[in-house]
Amino acid sequence: QVQLQESGGGLVQSGGSLRLSCAASGYIVSISLMGWYRRAPGQQRELVATITANGSPNYADSVKGRFTISRDNSKNTVYLQMNSLSPDDTAVYYCYAYESWKGSWGQGTQVTVSS
Repeated sequence: QVQLQESGGGLVQSGGSLRLSCAASGYIVSISLMGWYRRAPGQQRELVATITANGSPNYADSVKGRFTISRDNSKNTVYLQMNSLSPDDTAVYYCYAYESWKGSWGQGTQVTVSS
């Protein structure tokens, strides 16, 4: 079982930036996919961005051009650089990893964007 630990959330003003990190630990063979999802208050969890082991990213339309996902395979860590944040980005952000045909979730980190 892979354990995921997110960090980097917090409070930021509209237009600001934050960088989220998520480190995977445990018995890891190879993480094929890592990514970020988010759940805003009263909403369902939604995809933010994912990245494959060879570095191919995929973004939700709502974050394209503002967010950048990256990963360091040597550290089993995925990052999410978030720029030009708006109050609509306020949510709990969850890290996701798919490894050995199983998906794992982090506990989430709160991102709050004030107007």
